[in-house]
Amino acid sequence: MYYKMIGNFFLNSGRLDLKNVLTTVLYIALSVGTTVHILLHKDDVKSSIGWIALVFLSPFLGTALYIFLGINRVRRKGARLRKKNIPQGKYPYKIIEDISKNLPVNYKQFLTFGYNVYPQLFVSANSINPLQNGVSAYPEMIKSILGAKKEVLISSYIFDSDAETDKFLEAFKTAIKNGASIKVLVDGIGTLKFFHRSIEKKLATIEGLEYSVFLPPHIPVSMPFVNLRNHRKIMIIDGKVAFFGGMNLSKKNILINDLKNGVLDITFKIKGPIIKQILEVFENDWEFSTGKKFQSLSKNCFATEADTIPARIIPDGPNNKNGIIELITHGAINVAVKKILITTPYFLPENNILTALKMAAMRGVEVEIVIPEKTDYTFISWAVESNFFYLVKNGVKIYRTPRPFDHSKIFIIDDEWIFVGSANWDVRSFKLHFESNIEIFSKNLAKELTEIVEIKKKKATLTTAEESKNLSFLKRIRNNAYRLLTPYS
Repeated sequence: MYYKMIGNFFLNSGRLDLKNVLTTVLYIALSVGTTVHILLHKDDVKSSIGWIALVFLSPFLGTALYIFLGINRVRRKGARLRKKNIPQGKYPYKIIEDISKNLPVNYKQFLTFGYNVYPQLFVSANSINPLQNGVSAYPEMIKSILGAKKEVLISSYIFDSDAETDKFLEAFKTAIKNGASIKVLVDGIGTLKFFHRSIEKKLATIEGLEYSVFLPPHIPVSMPFVNLRNHRKIMIIDGKVAFFGGMNLSKKNILINDLKNGVLDITFKIKGPIIKQILEVFENDWEFSTGKKFQSLSKNCFATEADTIPARIIPDGPNNKNGIIELITHGAINVAVKKILITTPYFLPENNILTALKMAAMRGVEVEIVIPEKTDYTFISWAVESNFFYLVKNGVKIYRTPRPFDHSKIFIIDDEWIFVGSANWDVRSFKLHFESNIEIFSKNLAKELTEIVEIKKKKATLTTAEESKNLSFLKRIRNNAYRLLTPYS
C-alpha cells in the first residue's frame, strides 16, 4: 500500500508533480538516515527490527517517534557529566584471591567476570543489616537524621507527601539547626501525582535544604526521558551510616496489615567503607540532575570499620551501553551449583535470563522465585504469568505471595553470594532505569535473608505446571498480549 502511495507521488493526473517528488525524496532520505542511526546505535535485534519497520511503514510518523522516543539522549548527557561513572584501577588479583580463598573455583572465575563487567573493587569491614518495612526502617532513618551534624543525602524514586513523610521533613529541620547540610533528589515521574509533585512544594519551604528533580517531564520536550527514571533509593548520614535498597518513602510502607494499600519491603542499614562507593553514586546523580559540582562534607568518615562483610556497589543506567546489573545477574545464575533464591515484585526479564534459570534448574540447581500474586498493576501480573509454564515445567519453583503487595528485592546464590538494591527483574530496571545494587559475600546475612524469604513462602501459593498449562485460551492470549507491552529502548 505504501509503495503504491509512493509511486503515486510521481504521478498526478498523468503528469509529474514536483511537490510529490520532493515529498518522496524527503521520505526516503529520512527513512534511510534514521535506519542508519538505528543500525549504528541499537544493540538489541528485536528493538532494531521494530524501529526500522515502524520508520518505513509509517512515513514521517515513524521517524518522528524514533527521534522522540528511540534515541538515548541520557547516555550522551551522562557521558558528559559522569566523569567518575566507571572506576579505574589495576586488576585486583590479591583482592579476588582473598575473597575467593574459601569458595569453590568457579566463584573465583565469577569474581573475575564481575570485575570485568564493572571494575569496582570489593571493600571489607562493613556491617549490613536488613530492615523490614517502614515500621522498622523509618524510625532508624529518622533517628540518624536527627543526629546528623554534617550532611544528609537522600535519593528516592518515590517520596510521597503524607503524614508519615512529614516526620522526615521535621527531622530535616532539626538536622539543619544542628548545622547539617541537606540534599534531596527525587525522581520527576516517581513523585508525580496528578501532574504535580506535592513533596516538591514542601521541600521548597524548608530553609537551608537543597533539592533537585531528576529529569522532570516537561511535556513534550522531555517525553523521550519518560522511561529513563532514577529508581535508586539512597540515604547517607554524615558518611557514617547509610540506608540502601529498594524501599521508597511513603506511608504505604508502614501499612503492613492493609491488604489493599500496604506495601511490604526491605532496605539495609549499612556502616563501613562501602559508604564511600554509595556516596559516589549519589554524587554522580546530583551532578547529573543539577549540572553543579558536588563536594561531600563528610569525605573523611568512610574508612570506619564496622564488621567483616566484603561488598561493592554496582550502579547501572541507560547511560551505560551494556546492562551491568543484568550481566552480573546472568553470570550469577550460571555460576550457581546448589541454590538460586529470588524475591522480586516484578518478574519480566528477557529470554536470556529465563533460559539461564531454566538451564540452572535442569542441571540440578534448586531455583526458587518468590513474587506477588498480584502486583500494583494488574496488567503486569498478567504479563508475568505468561512465563510460568516455561519455567515450572523445567523444575523452577514459583511462589506467589498474597496481599499486601510485596516490593522486596532479594537475590541469593548458594547461601553466600547476595545481590540486593533497587533493581527489579524486568526490562525497565535492566535497560531503562538508573539503578544501584550492592554485591555481597556473607553466609550469615544470606541465612538471615533466607529466613525472611521462608516466612514469605509459608504464606505463598506454589505454582504448578498443570495450572500454568491449563490456562484458558483467552487468558493465554491476554497474558502474551500484555507481555508485548514490556518496554524496549
